[in-house]
Amino acid sequence: MNQTDQAIRGPAQGNPELRRSLTLVHALLYGLGITIGAGIYVLIGPVAAIAGMASPTSFVLAAALMSLSALSFAELATRMPVAAGEAAYVAEGFRNKFLGTVIGLLVIAIAVTTSATISLGSAQYIRVFWDSPEGITAALVVLAMGAIAAWGIVESITFAGLMTVIETGGLLMIAALGFLFAPGSLSRIPEALPAMGDIAAWQAVMSAGMLAVFAFIGFEGIVNIAEEIKSPERTLPRALLLTLVVTTLVYVAVVWVALVTLGPVKLGAVEAPLAAVFVALTGWPSTVMAAIAIIATLNGIIASIVLAARVAYGLAGRGALPAVLATVNPTTRTPLVATTLVTAAVLLLAIWAPLTGLAELSSRLTLVMFTFVNAALVAIKLRETTPPGGIFLAPLWVPIAGTAATNIFLIADLHGP
Repeated sequence: MNQTDQAIRGPAQGNPELRRSLTLVHALLYGLGITIGAGIYVLIGPVAAIAGMASPTSFVLAAALMSLSALSFAELATRMPVAAGEAAYVAEGFRNKFLGTVIGLLVIAIAVTTSATISLGSAQYIRVFWDSPEGITAALVVLAMGAIAAWGIVESITFAGLMTVIETGGLLMIAALGFLFAPGSLSRIPEALPAMGDIAAWQAVMSAGMLAVFAFIGFEGIVNIAEEIKSPERTLPRALLLTLVVTTLVYVAVVWVALVTLGPVKLGAVEAPLAAVFVALTGWPSTVMAAIAIIATLNGIIASIVLAARVAYGLAGRGALPAVLATVNPTTRTPLVATTLVTAAVLLLAIWAPLTGLAELSSRLTLVMFTFVNAALVAIKLRETTPPGGIFLAPLWVPIAGTAATNIFLIADLHGP
């Protein structure tokens, strides 16, 4: 049995399977929920400080480079539509089950750390409305999101989808208000593209683009709900690419309105740039944006718990983790044990672990994972004479360029300020 056969085998006879109940809309909302979030709230200021009025171009550049990995994930996901997708891809590409397991554990660690970090951010925003100890608030949030994740995949994705609609709606509201009321929102659009001969401006755009790339990390998580998606061979590529396109459009619109409203200098200096933009455009209190931020963080927590639990389920199904993690509850049709353990790990990190700097570490580890996934697709393509039918196919140069791009991001980040 080769790695691909091993990766796609079903659960043991007699055990219930995950329910294939998710549509393209579900997958898109899930993808947007784990991609749009803290990145735009945090990075808009630093990117503006570097690229100025050309910041939207930096986000477009980052999206273009991330699209290379998105295309690689799209092909691999149709070749192997399984939970713990990244582990299966790397195991098959390098013909090394152990390396695949390492990558799968890396994905779990990234998701758990991300969820714990976001839960603390959520607790801070909740305390604007309800004064309680941060640790207790974070614990209650994690337990509530873990319970929803255990309830059922449709219920989890529907809840996360509702949060995504509200969160994205808040960002689009800022963009709409800006285009309606901020002077110059439309007439100044040419300023977003530097003159072709302005070398310094393009260097700034590329430098800011290296930073903006972290706002797009997350779309790849869609592949880990592959076993619960209807017609994954058609749905997964569409969901991956649509997530990247919609995210880019939202980011560019919001960044441009923020630049026109506050100017790049002020935007790069304020601590809560989107809240400052919202107050400047509406005159309403910043607590409105705090409420939207709570929704955004709840979304990120549940999406990360679902992701980590599905990867643990997939690894256990291939014998890399204890078999109990691959059991599916016959009532909820979710990997209940895996979800419970992931929630417990998130809870422990949120309460006791020193999380300073772990968010940045998670982003770097994600790029390491991207590098291995792209390289795995290169290896698969080079050794096969005829690709299988019925899958999404990317040209060979795509994973090669994707491998190079993620390494450039890593080098730039590690040697950055």
